[in-house]
Amino acid sequence: MRSEPYVIRPLAALAVCGLFLLGACSPAANKAGSDDPNAGLDVQILDWRTALEATHPACASKVEGKGCESFQVTCKAMQEITPDETAKGITAQIVASMSFNGRGADGAGRPGSAFALFSKAGGVWTRVESPPINMSTCASM
Repeated sequence: MRSEPYVIRPLAALAVCGLFLLGACSPAANKAGSDDPNAGLDVQILDWRTALEATHPACASKVEGKGCESFQVTCKAMQEITPDETAKGITAQIVASMSFNGRGADGAGRPGSAFALFSKAGGVWTRVESPPINMSTCASM
C-alpha cells in the first residue's frame, strides 16, 4: 500500500491548483484589474479603427462595403505626463500607431497608417491625432 500516497499527492496537488485557478476568476480577482490606468483603452482603439474606416483617404474606395482591411496596432507606448497635464486631470497618456490596407476596386492595395494620442482624465479616454511616430519603437520622428 505504499503506492497510494504517491497517487493521492499528485491528485491533491492538482485539486489545489484548480482552486487557485478558480480563485483567479472570481469577481474579487477581477476587481484588482479595475485599478489598471489603461482600462477602457481597448474600446477607444476600436472606436479609432471605426473612425479611420469612415474617414481616412486610403479607405475612401469601398469594396463590398469595406474601405480598408488588415488593421493592426503597430505600436502603443505610455507617455510622460507633464505638470500642466496633471493639473488638467490627465492620469494616463498613450501614443499609438495603426497600419491598414485600403482596397481599390481594381484590386490594388493602398497602404495607410494613422497616429493618435490617447489621454485619460476623469476616467474617460479621449483621442487626438498625433504627429507621425516610428511604428517600431513608438519614438517621435
